[in-house]
Amino acid sequence: MSTTPAASGAPAAPRIPEAVHRRRWAILAVLMLSLLIVVLDNSILNVAVKTIASPAPTGLGATQSQLEWAINAYTLVFAGLLFTSGLLGDRLGRKKILLFGITVFGLGSVLAAFSDSSGQLIAFRALMGLGGAFVMPATLAVLMNVFEREEQPKAIGIWAGGVGLAIAIGPITGGVLLQHFWWGSVFLVNVPVVLIALIAMVVLVPDSRDPRPGRLDPVGVLLSVVGLVLLVYGIIHGGQLADFTDTTVLATILAGVAVLVGFVVYEKRSDHPALDMAYFKKPAFSAAVVAIALTFFALMGVTFFSVFYMQSVRGYSALQSGLLILPLAVAQMVFAPRARLVVDRFGARAVCTAGLVLVAVGLAAFALFDTNTPIWLMEVVFFLQGTGMAHIMPPVTVSIMQSLPREKAGSGSAVNNTFRQVGGALGVAVLGSVLSTVYRGDIEGHLGVVPEGARKAAGESIEATLGIAEKLGPAGRSLIDPAKDAFIHAMHVTALSSSGVALLGAVVVLLFLPGKPPVQDAPTAEERPAEAARR
Repeated sequence: MSTTPAASGAPAAPRIPEAVHRRRWAILAVLMLSLLIVVLDNSILNVAVKTIASPAPTGLGATQSQLEWAINAYTLVFAGLLFTSGLLGDRLGRKKILLFGITVFGLGSVLAAFSDSSGQLIAFRALMGLGGAFVMPATLAVLMNVFEREEQPKAIGIWAGGVGLAIAIGPITGGVLLQHFWWGSVFLVNVPVVLIALIAMVVLVPDSRDPRPGRLDPVGVLLSVVGLVLLVYGIIHGGQLADFTDTTVLATILAGVAVLVGFVVYEKRSDHPALDMAYFKKPAFSAAVVAIALTFFALMGVTFFSVFYMQSVRGYSALQSGLLILPLAVAQMVFAPRARLVVDRFGARAVCTAGLVLVAVGLAAFALFDTNTPIWLMEVVFFLQGTGMAHIMPPVTVSIMQSLPREKAGSGSAVNNTFRQVGGALGVAVLGSVLSTVYRGDIEGHLGVVPEGARKAAGESIEATLGIAEKLGPAGRSLIDPAKDAFIHAMHVTALSSSGVALLGAVVVLLFLPGKPPVQDAPTAEERPAEAARR
């Protein structure tokens, strides 16, 4: 991607070819479109799970376990292959990887939309996870290779704002589609976007790769895939059982950790590592990836329980719940592209610490909510959380990506996304287990009206309790208020736990993330015309 050095005495030639530089913002729009459908798809599915659980022809009659695996199959494949896809992008070309990923994702979407059974849906969701794993790291890697270093923070801020847009659009789109079409429409809606993205990629996006990728490291790649799949599967399984002390859960998680430790040891000793462990010695890199993991651990947990709070406790529809989350997305879209301006003034450490504290305060606020909390107060809390996120994600992503050479952008993006995905999976599983355990402890004493054989299932979640109450008719009405009270208490405990994790992230950032960089000298009179021509 670099150009020939300028002749002696002439202004230094830009690292990005001029033709690519001129269309960089159009390229960013294409990358955001690709990112949008991958992020949007998961948020749409969360809205559709109730419909898919309905008997045919309305849904597939999926059980709770099958619904969980429709979500988790995607997560498992996606998380397991993120790192590998980043390496392949650096070696084979990021555009090729992006085209492959978006094509597979589109194919998986079509097949998922026309699934005849829960088993087929789970398999095709796994195929979509395969495609998504090749899209997510490639978008950020391409971005790093079409923008000059000084513009990268702005571009990453806009890229991060696109995630906020997807968070907003997903539930609203899902709600509208389910009101007018069958459940498969939530997957089929991806197809026109995929086709537009493919055409735009072929026309606009340049290819780039590591010019000196070195020898292949098949052992390192295999260890990373096996370790991540075992770790994420163990986390998911523990969340399903709401018991991380179960022998199978512990064995799987410990096996995953052991394989990943083996991966680290092997990479440190290899003369051609898939991932250079020396990067983790840089505080700007290591503190940022830990901050990402802890942020998504905290945030995914609260996203998980807030949906049940709005729909099961407060009685809002899926579409209304999607609209209620808008302030979180709007705050991200407004502030994420501008985060670089605050970082320029105060430094990444101060801005990210403040962002994590703001997220922690927003999470802790849920511990004050009950069945009658004014809805405007919840909207304010969502806006505060979105504002906090907007001042965390762009700076830490910039910190990670600018810690690595440009030719290793795929690897850096893969590490960034892997830590985020593992942190999010842990958040849903661990905080979901906290929610489930506290809820079961509170509701068990009220299940006397439920037939003995159904009591265990009735105590699994507020949805299960309310479902049994509806089947029992008038006798089940006595369960409704205790179920809501038990959930509120469980939500309070989970919210405070989430807040504690966010505060831990703030401490990590405060102690280890580099502060404000030294002020650079202004450009000389000779350099200014060249800079102006580049803008």
